[in-house]
Order: sequence, then C-alpha cells, then structure tokens
Amino acid sequence: MSNKKKVVVAFSGGLDTSYTVMYLSKEKGYEVYAACANTGGFSAEQLKRNEENAYKLGAKAYVTLDVTQEYYEKSLKFMIFGNVLRNNCYPISVSSERIFQALAIARYAREIGADAIAHGSTGAGNDQIRFDMTFLVMAPGVEIITLTRDKKLTRKEEVDYLNEHGFSADFAKLKYSYNVGIWGTSICGGELLDPTQGLPEEAYLKHVTAQEDALLKIQFEKGEIVGVNGEQFTDRVKAIQKIEEIGASYAIGRDANVGDTIIGIKGRVGFEAAAPKLIIEAHRLLEKSTLSKWQQYWKDQVANWYGMFLHESQYLEPVMPDIEAMLSSSQRNVTGTAILRLRPYGFETVGIDSENDLTKSKLGEYGETQTGWTADEAKGFIKVSSTPLRVYYGIHPDEKR
Repeated sequence: MSNKKKVVVAFSGGLDTSYTVMYLSKEKGYEVYAACANTGGFSAEQLKRNEENAYKLGAKAYVTLDVTQEYYEKSLKFMIFGNVLRNNCYPISVSSERIFQALAIARYAREIGADAIAHGSTGAGNDQIRFDMTFLVMAPGVEIITLTRDKKLTRKEEVDYLNEHGFSADFAKLKYSYNVGIWGTSICGGELLDPTQGLPEEAYLKHVTAQEDALLKIQFEKGEIVGVNGEQFTDRVKAIQKIEEIGASYAIGRDANVGDTIIGIKGRVGFEAAAPKLIIEAHRLLEKSTLSKWQQYWKDQVANWYGMFLHESQYLEPVMPDIEAMLSSSQRNVTGTAILRLRPYGFETVGIDSENDLTKSKLGEYGETQTGWTADEAKGFIKVSSTPLRVYYGIHPDEKR
C-alpha cells in the first residue's frame, strides 16, 4: 500500500493544470489523479491527447468524467426554459460549465478517497470561486491546492519548469484565449483589452460557409427541443449540436459582454454562441404565443435570478431547485415549432406553429374584430380602468402633463 497522499487535479490539458500535475508529482510526492471533466467542450482527439500528456507529466491515473448529459439535465434545460442571457447578451457559457466540472471532480475525489483537490485557476477571475466553493461544500475536509494562484506563477515560469523536466508542448502565449463548450465559446484577450475595439474576423473560430438565406425550424415539446428542420431528436444534447452546426455556418451568435465579476471588478469577454442565441430566441418566440401575460412576467423575474446565481457560483443555494420547479411548470404548454430565418452573421424571427397558440382565440383578433364583448362593454371597461388616474388628476390638476 502506498503512503503517498492522493490529489485529484482538475485537468484541462492547458498550461496551468499541466504544471500542477508535474509539480505535485515531482516536487511534493503526491499520487496524482488527473481528471478531465467534460461538459461537451472536448473533442475525442483532445481527450486522447489529455490522457497521453497526463501520464507523461507524472500522473498515476487519468480519467475523463463525461457529465455532458448531467449538465443539460441540471442546467442547460433550465437556462432554455428561462431564456437566460446575462445582461441580455451573454448565454452564461463557461460559468455554468465550471460548476458541473467542479461537481464531477468533487465526486471523483470522494470516490477514490483523495486527500486533496487541485485546480489551475488564478486569483483574478471567477473560476477560482466556482471551484473552491463547490469543493468546500461537496468535498468537506479535502485540501484545496491552487499553485498558479498561491505562487503567482507566470506563464514563462510554468513553461520553463515543464521544459526543464522533459515535457515539451506548444504553450506559446497566444493573442487570444478560448474556452470551447457546448453552450458557446468564450474569447478573451487581444482587442478586447481596449474598450474602444471589437474582435476582428480572425479572432473567431467559426466563419461563414453558408451564403444563402435559409429557414431554421426548431420544434419544442414542453420547452425542450425535440426536432430540428424536421429531424427528430430524443437526445437533447445532439439537438443542440445540430443547431450549432447550422448556425455556425452563418457565423451567428457573435458578441462581447461587459459584466461584473464575482470578486467585484468588471470584465469583458467575447463569445460566439450560435446554438444558444438561436435556441433562446426561438424558445422566447414560442413562449410569447403560448404563455399568459403573468406567466411570462414572473418567469422572467425568477429566470433572471437563476442566471445570476448560476454565474456567481450559487448553484448549490437551496432556492435553485425551487426556481427550477417554477421554470419547469411554466413549460407545460410551450409546445410547437418556432421558425427563424438565417443569413450570414444574423437571423430574424419569422413565426410559430402551435396548437397552444393563444393568438388563435375565438374571442377576438387583435386590431380587427371582437366577439367576446360589445362596443359598449369595451367603453365601460376603459372608463373603469381610467378611474384611479381620473381620481388623482382631479385632486392634482396642476400635475397633468
């Protein structure tokens, strides 16, 4: 039996976590278990390369923890139900993924009886909070190691250390840094550091390959995607990936967001997120016709809080399942097909087809005819509705505008 302490490294294959694996193995004598939590952003080739590199760096074991379906069922589904966009812009891509990566790492650490968990976050961003808070709650008593943060390591120091110990990889400082996931790709650095500039074409990973306008039809059943352009899906993740494939060919979903970080500073991030932008707008379009006025209003209120809590590492807050229950209930009649028109770099909403379409009421057709009330009843309704205003301005006539 080994007397070495066990440490699970949340291993992405990047520079910081590569350094962490080697340093903890060589310098601190840990038994290192490299764990890559995949929420849909890693390709098969990347995962294979991660495994090979983990062993080269000194890991005793490597494991891929695929939590893509869990991520959909416990997060993405509710973000679609809520049409969640931070600052009405950003689809909360990386921030929501980090929570589920952390949950997977914590579970694995408990399973193998790890003494410590390590991650590669710096001290200047949000990810350190998402990882640490999740580990503190889900793996209490397990030490948290953050070499990049605690040692204030530079990229050069990490690269030099790896090279000196026989591990050479292309960790050159790039102009942009990317986080690729099923719910979008975030882009940091470059022109975004200048608030007067946007990202140039070459900064994006996906470019226009489709030139002709085309219709995209997304079929929903109780708020979940079940069809794309007539093709049926039982796997919601595959449906999202199909929409991403279509939307990315038009370079749809590009934008930049300026937001408040958890630690209190503002940050600017670019992103390309074709699937989230298309899905959320299609879903919102269908909801406009299938939800009541107050269903839409109150769902928007709680969905905004849901997005904020998810972004700010409060996924484990006990109120979250309560919000999810409300969001789920609101979707009981959100069934039908939303139609969008795609073009290079953009899209527009066209219409919906649903048996639950409330605009099909027999009581009246907006701006045309009514059968549910008479003209006199309409005039009486208007007069009664104006009563509070007539009372107020009757007493304060000088305040009339």
